[in-house]
Formats: sequence, structure tokens, C-alpha cells
Amino acid sequence: MPKREKILLCIGAVFLVLLFLLSSTDLIIKERAVQIDSISVILSEDTDDYYQNFRKGMEKAATDLRSDVRLITLYDRKDQDQQVELTTREIRDGAGAVVIEPAEEKAAVMALESLNPGCPVIFVSASSPSDFVTDSILIDYFEAGRILGEKAAEKNLPGEKVCLFAQGMAYNGVQDAYEGVCSVLNDQGISYELYVDKEGKAFRKVIENTVYPGTGPVEVGALVVQSLDRTASILNESSVYRDHVSALYGIGSTTGILNLLDQGIIDGLVTYDQFSQGYLSIKKAVEAIHGSRQKQETLLDPVYLDQQELASGAYEKMLYPME
Repeated sequence: MPKREKILLCIGAVFLVLLFLLSSTDLIIKERAVQIDSISVILSEDTDDYYQNFRKGMEKAATDLRSDVRLITLYDRKDQDQQVELTTREIRDGAGAVVIEPAEEKAAVMALESLNPGCPVIFVSASSPSDFVTDSILIDYFEAGRILGEKAAEKNLPGEKVCLFAQGMAYNGVQDAYEGVCSVLNDQGISYELYVDKEGKAFRKVIENTVYPGTGPVEVGALVVQSLDRTASILNESSVYRDHVSALYGIGSTTGILNLLDQGIIDGLVTYDQFSQGYLSIKKAVEAIHGSRQKQETLLDPVYLDQQELASGAYEKMLYPME
């Protein structure tokens, strides 16, 4: 064999040996593994229909922050026991952090204190002084109620009652919103009555009674998005109902609710940036996983919308965020 070929064979053999040694000792340059944070988000409803923008914000944050986000809804809406069961399961299965929209705020805190979770817990649409809750992201419900009360007072006719609808006073922020409304109505001497009904049947009865036996026109203030959705749907069934309900105001928004605002079925509503709430819930969870567990509360500004404000497009980006 010619000398030149022998040299080339030796060089090739040496190269193969070096390559083997490098691979076996893990010295080949490899792409650094990216840590994926596992975050469970547990809502208080049996559907995510009320969380479209929240979900968009959450998904955007998951992409930006390279997180694996698991969204969980309840089998039965507002079932606190079921939510505790799901939270326990997610923590046991290794979630790095848990984001919870509590079905009932006080009950959720008691359950967490009993559970003693070893991972960060973020509350959305509720707050808590508990050390087990790392961060809370919500709107100022008292201020939202106060705005609703002011708008109802502006349109209130002499002797006209304001009917306040809620599907449960223990639900997130409802009590604060109620107190905000009452602070205005009491100051202005306007009569009001609270109706609490999880299924919303009492709301229909109140509206029907304005027609027969004819209790007279009323204003309606819905203290939570589900109550607003239910009441608007009832009014949309018949122009007769709308003739006897002088105005409908509420707290919260969905695409369907915004359509009814645009049609004039709803006179005005108080909402907030749900996309930001979803984004921040994941961002705060990731920060807490990586050591930033300083207790915080993030308040989102309430925004009042009527038909004219909606048509102006001023809040289009907030109400219809791009995915």
C-alpha cells in the first residue's frame, strides 16, 4: 500500500476514535435543554365560554414563556368541593404552579390552608390575605359596582326601583360589587332590592311581574357576568319585557354580551382587560416557580362601556384581542 494511502487511513482512524470518545463522554456540543414549566389553571365554571379573552392571554403567555399550561373546567359550575379535589390532584401530579379562579373565595382559602400546597398558587378574580396565595389578579369590584350604581342613578325615574341580580353572594367580588352599588343608591335615596338565584329563575319572575300584574318599570343591575348574560337573554326574547325594564346594566362581558350591548338590549356594562388577566396569571406563576414569591395583588382598571363607546372602537383591542 502506498505511503500516502497509509497516512490517510491513519488520520481517518484517529478521527473515528476521537469522534467515538467525544460522543461517549458527552463532549459533543448539544443544544441546551429548555425547562418547561407546568402550570394548571382551574376555573370555576363548567365551560370556558366566559373566558375567551382570558384564554387567549393565557395561551400567549404560555408561548412567550415556554410553559405547559393545562386548562381545567369543573363538571358542575361553582362546585367548591370539586374544585378542591381537582386542585389536590394537580398538585399531587406535579404541577409547578396552580392558577385558580375560586368558586367561593373564603372556602377556597380554607381548603388551601388545609392542603398546604408546596407550589405557588395564583388567584384570579379574587384576593386573599392568606400566605398560601402568592398573587391575586382582579379588578376593583367595589369600584365596578360604584360605576354601575352611578349609571343606574343617572337614568333612574322618580319612584323607580333598581333590581340587583346575582347568582350567589359568595362568588368572587359579588359582595364588593353589591356594596359599591349600594353606596351610590343609598346616597341618592334610590330604592333597590337584591335577588339571588343560582339558576336565574327569580330574574325571569321579576321581569315578568313588571308586565303582569304590572309592578311598573324597573332598572336592573346584574352584579356578575353570568347574571348579566341570563338577564339580557330574557329581555331579548320579547320587546314587551324591554318596554317594562327601563335599563339593564351589568358587570362583565363576552362576545355575546357585547353583541347585545351593540343592539341596545344592554344599556351599559363594566368590564376589564381579560386578555391581560390571562397573560399575567401565567407570567406571575412562572416568576413564582423560579423564586419570586413575594406576595402581591394586581388590580386591573374597570372600564365602562355603552353602545356609543363600543361603536367608537376605543376599546376594540382590549375587547377583541388578536390570538
